[in-house]
Amino acid sequence: MKKSIFILVILYLSAYYGFPRGTDHPGPQLTVEKIMQNPDHWIGTLPMSASWLPDNQTFFFEWKKDTNGLRKIYKATVQNPKPLPMTDREKKNIVPLGGIYNKNHDKELYAKNGDLFLYDLINKHLKQLTFTVARENALGFSDPDTTVYFLSGNNVFALSLYTGEIRQLTDFKKGEKTSEKPEYSGKNEKWLHEQQLQLFEVLQERKSKSEARKKEQEKERPARPRTIYTGKGTPSGITISPDEHFITWLIFHYPSNTKQTDIPHFVNESGYTSIQHSRSKAGTPYYTSVDLFVFDRKNDTVFRISPEQIPGIHTPPAYWKEYPGRDTSGFTRHVLFTAPKWSKDGKQVFTDIYALDHKDRWIMLLDPSTGNLDLLDRQHDEAWIGGPGISMWWARTGWMPDNQRIWFQSEATGYSHLYTVDVTTHKRKALTKGKFEIYFPFISKDRRHWYFYSNEVNPGERHFYRMDLDGKNRVRLTFMEGRNDVALSPDEKHMVIRHSFSNQPWELYLKENVPDAKPVQLTHSLTKAFTAYPWRIPRNITFKARDGVKVPARLYLPDHPVQGGPAVIFVHGAGYLQNAHKWWSDYYHEYMFHNLLADRGYIVLDIDYRGSAGYGRNWRTAIYRHMGGKDLDDQIDGAKYLVRKYGVSPQRIGIYGGSYGGFITLMAMFTQPGVFTSGAALRSVTDWAHYNHGYTSEILNTPVEDSLAYVRSSPIYFVDGLKGNLLMCHGMVDDNVHFQDIVRLTQRLIELGKDNWELAVYPVERHGFVEPSSWTDEYKRILKLFETTLKFK
Repeated sequence: MKKSIFILVILYLSAYYGFPRGTDHPGPQLTVEKIMQNPDHWIGTLPMSASWLPDNQTFFFEWKKDTNGLRKIYKATVQNPKPLPMTDREKKNIVPLGGIYNKNHDKELYAKNGDLFLYDLINKHLKQLTFTVARENALGFSDPDTTVYFLSGNNVFALSLYTGEIRQLTDFKKGEKTSEKPEYSGKNEKWLHEQQLQLFEVLQERKSKSEARKKEQEKERPARPRTIYTGKGTPSGITISPDEHFITWLIFHYPSNTKQTDIPHFVNESGYTSIQHSRSKAGTPYYTSVDLFVFDRKNDTVFRISPEQIPGIHTPPAYWKEYPGRDTSGFTRHVLFTAPKWSKDGKQVFTDIYALDHKDRWIMLLDPSTGNLDLLDRQHDEAWIGGPGISMWWARTGWMPDNQRIWFQSEATGYSHLYTVDVTTHKRKALTKGKFEIYFPFISKDRRHWYFYSNEVNPGERHFYRMDLDGKNRVRLTFMEGRNDVALSPDEKHMVIRHSFSNQPWELYLKENVPDAKPVQLTHSLTKAFTAYPWRIPRNITFKARDGVKVPARLYLPDHPVQGGPAVIFVHGAGYLQNAHKWWSDYYHEYMFHNLLADRGYIVLDIDYRGSAGYGRNWRTAIYRHMGGKDLDDQIDGAKYLVRKYGVSPQRIGIYGGSYGGFITLMAMFTQPGVFTSGAALRSVTDWAHYNHGYTSEILNTPVEDSLAYVRSSPIYFVDGLKGNLLMCHGMVDDNVHFQDIVRLTQRLIELGKDNWELAVYPVERHGFVEPSSWTDEYKRILKLFETTLKFK
């Protein structure tokens, strides 16, 4: 009896904690060919996130594919949750939620297929406002909502909801205003002209009549908007105040004579080599500054908002101190203004401003009548401004319902949390706090609650919460372990959850919007072939790094680990990304490969190294000015942990990864000889000076201004250290990490006379491989590398 209970406990722990399963567990044997085949055929076509219709009952989502390989749209209802394909007519009549709402939130303005539509949420009435060849985009409502504003041809128009009258409010034109041609080219011509009028009465009469006609025509000419010349730039981010008094816009300034990288396509339909023009390199910004302009329509004035008002605009970054003698006189930082946001009552407006050196963010109240800025919150980081809801293009901000406070996210405590600031008193208040992050906050329809996601339960889980506007009574609404992405019904009574777990791909569930309601599964997407294999639940562990910090990771164990056995460390890409979590990974090919490796006796460790997402500001910025520093240390310490904890042979450890993971693999093989016997570097960055500016300049600044950071962070400078076995794989039409990167590194390997390396190229693949044949070839090579160099002989 005791033995039976013991076995049951072991089986329970195995299922719950993901104790190793594999070769002696019933199920088919994994092969590279099987796990790298078309995922729709092998895993199943997984559902995308759902959207709701305004009736509060019907939701729709993309799911299974048709015979052409295109996803079909399915619908279901709260009363009948069985998904059914939508008809073409139903798809055509979809009213998308998420447009622009009026002050009372009972009307929605949106654009669809280039035309404007107005939906009355109370009367459930849809009205098409425009039907034109030109494309219109929704801009907003007046207050009261008698008029809607829209963009067409990059100009602002007003449409009366009562009369249908359309008024053009702006006339933007590229270029500079040309001065009127002078009436006379010189003094002599002027004298001759005056002489003619004095001598001939008929000329005097004709001139008088012509001038009289012009005056009459001017009287009859309708009022037109003022022509605003925008120089070389095109207005974007256009906004209008609800009373039509002010219109704002942004102008992006771009560097001149920017050199781009050419990518040759050798395999294409034409049979000739074609050239794709791609991005420039680090140090060449996408834009040099972004200006904000205001058009005061009542006073007919146009002016630029001066960045000189911004505190710290002339302060050089701290790392400049490492370059003695650098001239800081006249130093001015370039900034990016973002589109202003008007309060619902139209009385106040703020703008979010970012330094293009990535080290400051300013939230400032704007007086549109004077152009004056008033600082509400400044976020400064000597590394770079970032984190959930904070980064330049992903910031979450808005007005509170009282039109007196602004909400935003900040890493002031070391984690991204939700804050408000009063625009009059400048008093800031934290609504959330703790060692966790807040994601995608928004205010409820009744304006009484917050909704947001958080990893408060566990850094590797994502759950949905409701909270009072003042930050009290935070209530967790999802409880399925893993990740839960929620689509709320318009009345906020129901939710469709897109959920996954470590070994369970995404499915949709329907649930009432109360904590204790039970979710009902809507989709069943997986194939029998996929579910026939007992996929492991990786153990979520931490190990201690050399500086005492606990590093999170996922661990895959074989059924029968042996002393002195082999191990592989996987390095996820992107840098700022999380993979040691509890949901279905975007790295699902790698997840399946790790199961295959475990079946063959390998221990696999997947680390959320320094620089990964989900763990706060200090973790995010630990790689500042030295990629391949602490992030690489974490891989080395992970290898030591496997030796110490699981008896792995120090001579039988491999490492692999793609993109940033490929970069770390190269740094490991070049700068830490002996730690890893073999490495597979996929689509790797080999020289950060050759990567894109936006990503790289955040972490390493620019090559000209911070060459030290680039040299110590780039594998191409350390090639001479290679001792082990190296496999490199790269797509030849990669327009993210260019193929040129690996070609330059290969030339260094050749010149230095290095052995035990090989390069596999993929002529039709970009950064993310698409073809199953390419995936299969790549991973057969990786498996062969590990099997021939790490296993017992």
